[in-house]
Amino acid sequence: MAKDKRDITEKGGDTGVQGFLNKLAATPTAHAANTRGRLLFAMDATASREPSWDTACQIQGDMFAQTAALGGLDVQLAYYRGYKDFRATPWISSSADLIPYMTKVRCLGGQTQVERLLRYAVRETSKQRINALVFVGDCLEEDVDQVCAVAGKLGVLGVPCFLFHEGLEPTASRVFKQIATLTRGAYCRFDANSAAQLRDLLAAVAVYAAGGRKALSDFSHGKGQAILQIAHQMGPKAS
Repeated sequence: MAKDKRDITEKGGDTGVQGFLNKLAATPTAHAANTRGRLLFAMDATASREPSWDTACQIQGDMFAQTAALGGLDVQLAYYRGYKDFRATPWISSSADLIPYMTKVRCLGGQTQVERLLRYAVRETSKQRINALVFVGDCLEEDVDQVCAVAGKLGVLGVPCFLFHEGLEPTASRVFKQIATLTRGAYCRFDANSAAQLRDLLAAVAVYAAGGRKALSDFSHGKGQAILQIAHQMGPKAS
């Protein structure tokens, strides 16, 4: 990871690492005992996202590795690209099974489909509960009110959305923050130099989805300072 302190911007505010971790620690756990966690891993695969897609392919294995001792994690990859092209994989239980799907994807230019993604998540969690939704993207070109209306439905259904925003696009920043608020999730901005922190934060969300707040507290021990601080935010309420 680059040592530039600007790797993830606005660290002192809600868009930075600590703000993200604070919100993650405070998120209620929608997870039944003795069941595998379910995480919907969604990505913008339009043309501008190709470098970050490659990064995600490299770091996604940590989500599975860090949750193995918690009973495992089922992940579904969903992405959009091109002209109204939206796809989702089956639910997958290992990095080895997810990698072939990710490496076959080619990013294509097109408009964003965040509303469609959120509607898909509503349908999926209505079939079987999704414990968390992770989204990685850089822009939004849709009706803001419609997107937020669907996000509100996810909030009612108890699916927290954790949004990782690459870059500085202002509309995306504003709407992604609103989605996080409506679903009781969190928002964090990153750039091309912050792959290591992105990996750790993705793993933290995966651990939360698989084992809840107690597992997240345990996960923080021995990690980097940004991850370690989360344990102090949880205190005796972790369970």
